[in-house]
Amino acid sequence: MQYGFNKTTNYTFEQAIDKVTEELKKEGFGVLTTIDIKETLKKKIDVDFKKYTILGACNPKLAHSGLQVEEELGLLLPCNVIVYEKNEKTVVSIFNPRVMTLVIDNPEMKTVAEEVKNKLQRVLEAL
Repeated sequence: MQYGFNKTTNYTFEQAIDKVTEELKKEGFGVLTTIDIKETLKKKIDVDFKKYTILGACNPKLAHSGLQVEEELGLLLPCNVIVYEKNEKTVVSIFNPRVMTLVIDNPEMKTVAEEVKNKLQRVLEAL
């Protein structure tokens, strides 16, 4: 199973972050965390790295549904979205929530994971 979905865009890095955040919001997701990998690696270990940001996205209604089905689901939340530069383009990759069903032995998670996957795929398609 593919663990993520991605799309190469013509957006600048900053535009891609804004656009994916906007599209996530349309699907009921908020961005809870933003991790600037380039800045963090420079500050912590003094290495240069390309522009690369991890967005921790969460849809509260779906998170609640998932947590009611599987109490330990929080170990796999939030859904990560990455934005990075590659060959003068910007790539957006989104975690495939169906992967969770491979590690969580609970058939009820499949329905929740599929709904989340469909929403996240619409986000990617809108870019």
